[in-house]
Order: sequence, then structure tokens, then C-alpha cells
Amino acid sequence: MTKPRGRRPTIDDVAREAGVSRGTVSRVLNGGHWVSEPSRAQVDRAIRVTGYRINPHARSLATSRTGSVGFLLTESYERFFADPNFLQILRACADALAEHGMTLVLIMADTLEERRRATEYLTGGHVDGALVVSSHRDSQEFLATLLEANLPVISAGVPLGFEASVGYATADDEGGARTMITYLRDKGRSRLVHIAGPQDTSGGTARLRAFRELMGDEFSEELVAYGDYGRESGRKAMRELIARDVAFDGVFCANDLMAAGAMDVLRSAGIEVPEDVAVAGFDDAPVALETDPPLTTVHQPFDRVSGEMVRLLLDEIDGRAAGRVTLPTRIVERGTV
Repeated sequence: MTKPRGRRPTIDDVAREAGVSRGTVSRVLNGGHWVSEPSRAQVDRAIRVTGYRINPHARSLATSRTGSVGFLLTESYERFFADPNFLQILRACADALAEHGMTLVLIMADTLEERRRATEYLTGGHVDGALVVSSHRDSQEFLATLLEANLPVISAGVPLGFEASVGYATADDEGGARTMITYLRDKGRSRLVHIAGPQDTSGGTARLRAFRELMGDEFSEELVAYGDYGRESGRKAMRELIARDVAFDGVFCANDLMAAGAMDVLRSAGIEVPEDVAVAGFDDAPVALETDPPLTTVHQPFDRVSGEMVRLLLDEIDGRAAGRVTLPTRIVERGTV
């Protein structure tokens, strides 16, 4: 088919090229529900041949949808740029949405005022749904407002306090922590300590719970120091553990940045890793390859988590019930254990 000169291709042009009805083309453009694979393939080919492009304004008027999704991050700007996990999730979600012709809108909301403005924007008809990332328990009041506004919402990680009402995709925090602690013990490390993450996050609480339960009668609060997932907090926590004069030959850290900070302090104190103390992290972030030696850690499948977040959100936007997905983790062996 030759595209008419001076005229923008229409759905009717695509339908004629594909040899299907106008309604079939419309269904493909709106998600492909109730369309056979052969028909979808014919329509996709016809779109390429005709050069058809969706008119987002017209589609919005016809479907009452914006074609946009909010990516709400309730962390400080410093944490956003310091922790590559956020950037990885953001990029993967944007890529997954782009496959459906949708746009991701980044919204930073660290302070109460920023969360108020973010909530107003999200419930103001500007987006079709929201992906909520790094929800601390004390910053989740906005979730109730989003639910009251019937906005589809999916969380990265288990949303504490909203487990039964908000869908989520997450890595298996507790299972991954249990596997790593068992791995340390199997490597002969019998005196373990833990640098825990924030206890107002699902990951922080789940990883500490695994440590407490596996330590059993050996568990003591003296074996735990707390951080905020930042590298400096890992340094501070390791200094606390050393100052307590508790004998340990292995440390399980709730994330890789804190593990890197802990290794900084151990090196300064003349404690060799892994000869004197084994160090294990959680995430498999880029920093795990930058430590000396490279960090043994628990791999979180961030790309898969992001893909599931987008899939679950699109399901909700289409009217289906909130879904919940927990993905397996695995140990990445390097040089610190």
C-alpha cells in the first residue's frame, strides 16, 4: 500500500492493509484483548507498512486514559542518585511501559509537602496508575488517598500496612537472607552479626527476621546494628559492632552499599576480608563489583520485578484485581566469603 500523500494514515488504512475490521485494529491498539495472534501479527505489519502513529490526544478522549503512569519514589534526592537500584528499576519500568506505548512520569516525594503535591497530581487525572517505589511505613499515608481515589497502584516490595489492599512485586527478601546466612555457616562462619536495613521497610524487616530466626538461641540484640541502606550508615554500624567487643567472623549486611561501608571500616581496623571476617551483602548492585575483594551477595532480579510491576499495574488499569508476585533470589559468589 502507498501512503496517501499529505494525509496522516488512519485506522481505516491499517485495517485495509491488514485485511481485518476496523474494530480488530482498535482492539490491538488498546492492548490486544480478544484478538488472535495471526490477526495481531497482520495488524502489526500493517502499522509498519502504513506508517500509522497513534494520536495520543484522540485516544485519551476516546478511552478516558492518559497513556501515562506515575513512578512515585518516596526517598531523598541524595538516596535516588546514590543507590543505583532505583535507577535500574526506573529504566526497566520505563522500557516495559514503552512496549505498550505508555510514558513513565518520575515523581519525587520525600517531604510531607512533596507527598501532598504528588498525591494531588496522581489523583488529578494526569496518570492511569502509579508504581510506588521504596515505601517507608511512615510515608505511606498517601496510599490510602490513592486507593480512595480508585487509582490503580502497584508497589515495589511489600507495602507495610497495605499488604491486603495494594498489589506488589518483590524479591524474596526473607528467603534470600535465609539462604545467605546458611551459606555463611556452611563456609565455617559460626559467629555472625547483622547490619540491618531500616525497620520501616519490608526488606529491612524481612532480612532481620531471617537472621533472628536462624540464629535461634544464639540471637542477641548486641549482634545487630542498624543502617539506612547508605554506605556511610554501613560504616557507622560496623564501628558500633567493633566497639561492642563482640567476637564475630562473619557479617551479613542487608544491602551492598552498607556492606561496602562495613568493608571500609574493617580495612581501616586492619581486619582482613575474608581471612578474618567474611562479608555478605544483598542486591547484587554495581558496588558489589567495586569492592576489594568483590562482594559475595544475594542477587535481586530487578528487571523481572520491574516487569511484573508493570504487568500487574496494566492488569489493574484494565479492571482486574490487584496481584502479588514474589520472585526468587540467588547467591552470587565472589571474594568476600
